[in-house]
Amino acid sequence: MPDLYVISKNTDSHQQLLVTTPPSGLSLSGRIRVPGDKSISHRALMLGAMASGATTIEGLLLGEDPRSTAACFRLLGAEISELNTQRVQVRGVGLGQLNEPVDVLDAGNSGTTIRLMLGLLAGHAGKFFSITGDGSLRSRPMSRVVKPLREMGAQIWGRNGGSLAPLAVSGQALKPIHYHSPIASAQVKSCILLAGLLAEGETTVTEPALSRDHSERMLRAFGAKVHVEPETNSVTVTGPANLHGQPVVVPGDISSAAFWLVAASIVPGSELVIENVGVNPTRTGILEALQLMGADIELQNQREVAGEPVADLRVRHTSLKACEIAGDIIPRLIDEIPILAVAAVFAEGTTVIKDAAELRVKESDRIAVMATQLNRLGAKVTELPDGLEIVGGTALAGAEVDSADDHRIAMSLAIAALNAKGTTTITRAEAAAISYPDFTATLQQVCQ
Repeated sequence: MPDLYVISKNTDSHQQLLVTTPPSGLSLSGRIRVPGDKSISHRALMLGAMASGATTIEGLLLGEDPRSTAACFRLLGAEISELNTQRVQVRGVGLGQLNEPVDVLDAGNSGTTIRLMLGLLAGHAGKFFSITGDGSLRSRPMSRVVKPLREMGAQIWGRNGGSLAPLAVSGQALKPIHYHSPIASAQVKSCILLAGLLAEGETTVTEPALSRDHSERMLRAFGAKVHVEPETNSVTVTGPANLHGQPVVVPGDISSAAFWLVAASIVPGSELVIENVGVNPTRTGILEALQLMGADIELQNQREVAGEPVADLRVRHTSLKACEIAGDIIPRLIDEIPILAVAAVFAEGTTVIKDAAELRVKESDRIAVMATQLNRLGAKVTELPDGLEIVGGTALAGAEVDSADDHRIAMSLAIAALNAKGTTTITRAEAAAISYPDFTATLQQVCQ
């Protein structure tokens, strides 16, 4: 078994994760469950807070991002019980009835929190809100949601013409629009649809490609009138809506499962079963990409839970081959590209990932950071303007790498280290807690 441990604090107050692979190698085995889906957790808290009556949430993700969402909506008047994975109770204030907070709303590191909340706040006529986030979030672009909200009549101010947080919102009566989004983004789409709940008439969002559809599913479950046109990648919501509290069961996050799918695929002798994973078709791009690379993944016990498709995923080690990943699949695996890059490092041939410029404005510039950090381990990765070119088959050696305070990069580098000779030190490893607080414990559990 490898010597995996976390040094609690170093001199600059950051955690380090050290992964030491024994000379004899290792394998991964067992049955595990991953944390609840982050996207669904956010939306359950938000819609529960906006609905009339009570909402119960089972399987909520206990990461830092949903905690930020809960804290914001408590300031806005919703009653939200202590967060846990068993049963969270939310008593909403009713659509359009959020309180004007006495303090600044803090979205922490969560782009979903700030962007979706802007849509909800914009239509609260006569009320004033201010919202900010941590240093990373304050550098991320907000114009992609501010622009369409202003078209609906919203009044929003902020740094750089309203494109950067902190942001101030003066609630207005909104008008419906048909917005043709230049990018396929669930955050943009969801923000506009949530604003449309308070506008009189039909608000439509058309995307260049299909993005994840958790908002549409949950809005419909809470009582909103939602119409989807798959042929044109369009979604319409009719306002004003009436939302009613609902029971929500959050499946395991496929973005978190992706780390184990890749780990078992690249480490010889490995076999894992990841239970209760959400396999919403708008999120399964990672499965399609890995299967295109030759991964041995089987969906078992397929079922539907609270309107979301769920399955157990069995994955076994196999030899991977390179491929090109681009086009319409990118929005369905955008969060999984860092760990997909790790899979490509161990695939035969050259993998090219394109059309993923969105990665440059995530928690970090994930294109630049993944290229730099994987190369430190001995990989052959070239940074492209909108993706990566990865030459597979190069042996890796332990080195000191940096997560750049990005949770998905921290975990991706830990998985890469499983196949690196010697010890890999990952600095700022505490970033993993954003979406997967128990990642290191699970890594210890499955390594044999």
